[in-house]
Amino acid sequence: MQFFWLYIDDLVGKGLDLFTILELIGLVSASTFTTALPLALLFSSIMTFGNLGESFELIAIKAAGIPLIRFMRPLFLFTVFLSGIAFLFANNIIPVTQMKLTSLKYEIIVAKPALDIKEGVFYDKIDGYVIKLGKKEANDSVIRNIVIFEKKFNLQDNMIMAEWGVMRVSKDKKFLEFIMYNGWRYQERGLKNTTNTEFTRLYFKEYKKVFDLKSFQMNKGNDNIYDPKMLSVRQLSHAMDSLNNKDSVYIKRVRSEVAPYLRFFTYKDSSHLFTAQGKVPSINNINAIVPDSLRLSIVENVGYQFTSILNNVATIRDTYKENETASAYHAIEWHRKFTLSFACMVLFLIGAPLGSIIRKGGLGTPMVLAIVFFVVFFLLNNFGEKFAKSGEWTVYKGMWLSSAILIPVGFFLTYKAMRDSQLFNQEFYYRLLQPIKVTLRKYFKK
Repeated sequence: MQFFWLYIDDLVGKGLDLFTILELIGLVSASTFTTALPLALLFSSIMTFGNLGESFELIAIKAAGIPLIRFMRPLFLFTVFLSGIAFLFANNIIPVTQMKLTSLKYEIIVAKPALDIKEGVFYDKIDGYVIKLGKKEANDSVIRNIVIFEKKFNLQDNMIMAEWGVMRVSKDKKFLEFIMYNGWRYQERGLKNTTNTEFTRLYFKEYKKVFDLKSFQMNKGNDNIYDPKMLSVRQLSHAMDSLNNKDSVYIKRVRSEVAPYLRFFTYKDSSHLFTAQGKVPSINNINAIVPDSLRLSIVENVGYQFTSILNNVATIRDTYKENETASAYHAIEWHRKFTLSFACMVLFLIGAPLGSIIRKGGLGTPMVLAIVFFVVFFLLNNFGEKFAKSGEWTVYKGMWLSSAILIPVGFFLTYKAMRDSQLFNQEFYYRLLQPIKVTLRKYFKK
């Protein structure tokens, strides 16, 4: 549902058949498997042990001398098996489904682009252009009364007008082609802030305009053709090694793009040239050694040099930050393969003792507690991931934050369950608070 709400504007009006919609739903659902499995294990373990406690079977098992840990052992081994299945699914199936999902989204956009352009409506989803069609024929390919504005942000927008034409997608599905007939092309050329311009009007019998279909792709966040989610653990490790071993590349770029502007480095060991009788002269002002006729040109040259240095350093810095961000995203996906599988065991260690403590089966109380703990797990997981993406935390700390916090909770609940804790027993808290209640009544009566 979250996916469809996010892309509803890009999906409606495309004339999609039932098979395509079902395929899209299946691919989106498959990507949620590794998140849904920990919740399923948490809920099922609470409900199972809650039913056993409600029917006093856990009491009978403990009375027979079987500790809770021994009774949980087979189910824990089964949970480990499911965790392995989750890892294999995340490592082998999820990358394929993400790749097919991205490809299918692109196919949906370019399958029938004419359906996305309405009659009599200015269409501005193509970067740099605004299109208005007067009429479309039934086959959505023949179009009439065509107006195309080219947004160049110059003196005015250039414009193309045609009586009719044909709209189609190229065979490689990378471009949208407009083949127009009997029209005019208007163009104004000249410098800004001047009225001395040249206006050109060109008549054509046939004119072909090509649009790049990258503008038609869904632009929601990081929906690129290449995504780290499409890689397995081995592929992510190889990509991370390549990204982390680029320091020599930046050193070479600094030497080739920045060092030539720092000419004084050439003379850094030539201070003896400026000595007088073995002593370096004291120069408090550069004007003492620079003639008046050269000062202005030196200042201008220094300004140009520093501007070039700043621009080159800024470009290298931006490239370095992009490389660091890409490395962090790859590391996040690498850890995600393991953290979601490990979460299955963590949530089982919470659910099993929790169910034996509350001793409530069915769908009521177990469902509420499962949702509460899963929301805590989900929030911690998202917080840690956001901190890792922003660079405030290391990727390791961010991705393992939820597990590090919930494992002690699981051990604590297991310890309490082994000792028949009254942690969720209302009567226990009632008896605990009753002396305090009586004391307060006596105090207020006085």
